[in-house]
Amino acid sequence: MKNKFLAEMQSRGYLHQCTNLAKLSEICDKKSILGYIGFDCTASSLHVGSLMQIMILRLMQRHGHRPIVLLGGGTTLIGDPSGKDSTRKILKKEEIKKNIKSIKKVFDKILDNSSNKTKPIYVDNAKWLAKLNYIQFLRDVGMHFTINKMLTFDSVKLRLEREQSLSYMEFNYMILQAYDFYQLYKKNNCILQIGGSDQWGNIINGVELIRRIMQKESFGLTSPLITLASGAKMGKTEKGAIWLNENLFSPYDYWQFWRNTDDRDVKRFLNFFTELDTNKIIDLCHKEKNINNLKILLANEATKILHGETAAKKAEQTALETFEGKGVGSNLPEIKIKSIILKNGISLLEFLSTNKIMSSKSEARRAIANKGLKINNILINDEKKILYITDFKEKIFKVSHGKKKHYIIKII
Repeated sequence: MKNKFLAEMQSRGYLHQCTNLAKLSEICDKKSILGYIGFDCTASSLHVGSLMQIMILRLMQRHGHRPIVLLGGGTTLIGDPSGKDSTRKILKKEEIKKNIKSIKKVFDKILDNSSNKTKPIYVDNAKWLAKLNYIQFLRDVGMHFTINKMLTFDSVKLRLEREQSLSYMEFNYMILQAYDFYQLYKKNNCILQIGGSDQWGNIINGVELIRRIMQKESFGLTSPLITLASGAKMGKTEKGAIWLNENLFSPYDYWQFWRNTDDRDVKRFLNFFTELDTNKIIDLCHKEKNINNLKILLANEATKILHGETAAKKAEQTALETFEGKGVGSNLPEIKIKSIILKNGISLLEFLSTNKIMSSKSEARRAIANKGLKINNILINDEKKILYITDFKEKIFKVSHGKKKHYIIKII
């Protein structure tokens, strides 16, 4: 492929399907284009499952194209049925507005705002969807969609095959997404919509709508859905979602998430979630015999993109102190407790469960019995132990549960 933007998308594994790849490549060679990705705002943060899409927008910028970030204040009121077994929780408009404001902070960190030619354009589809006249919309837009075709799309077909209910509200989602593309083409000359492969049907609808109403050609492109080598879904762990907003998931925990990548996923993730040259990645993976060094590289590069180089270095240093040395690790998750609690003494089991280090006293007992609990790197064997302030010379100590969970306890 001649076009450098699409060639890099392909070499990194971002490219899954395209409506007309040869024609899109030809256009991208001749001029800078606008392309968009839509993000529904169902929570106050996106999680790492959305990161590939954001990396694609960042790649667009690096190749001189301009991304449009559609934050779906309108479509979030409905809920995308793609890949879902049941209807999403219906959010209030005020909640969605707060979510949009919070989510935008991540885009401000990852995307480049320095150039007027490539800086992102932010749009909220509530701007046009909230004003729609239902009868007029059915006449102007609804007439271009057939129930026969809509029933063939996976987002609809899979729910019906499983005999899971699909509300009429959700059924309309694909029409609204198509209308978004039409609006962005008409108002911004946006010729490309990008999404995950589960969005292919919805994207095709938008391409078709633009062709029918405007007699113009637009393009749809999808990236593959990421599944981990373990079979789990990207972005979810035992502890919950890997949020991109710092207030929900610390830079250290984010670094650790990448550091703990399955050996089988490391090469793919270096391509997906870093900006290292693809040939360099091939070379590194061929020459480096210690997979842990590649995992540290992945953790540093991915964390640098979201949280900055300083945060990435701090996280690596904290991990070094925590896992390889005998230090406390200054960047670990912190728990603050009042000195009066330790002055009077508190049972170890209560301390662990109250501060959510363990989910319950029973879990704490099991951890101690299985030799999985340490305080300041010293193994704890007595489940009846009482903690007193006199046990700690400094007003700070470390609690470790297993090899990967570590907490700083600060006495205030």
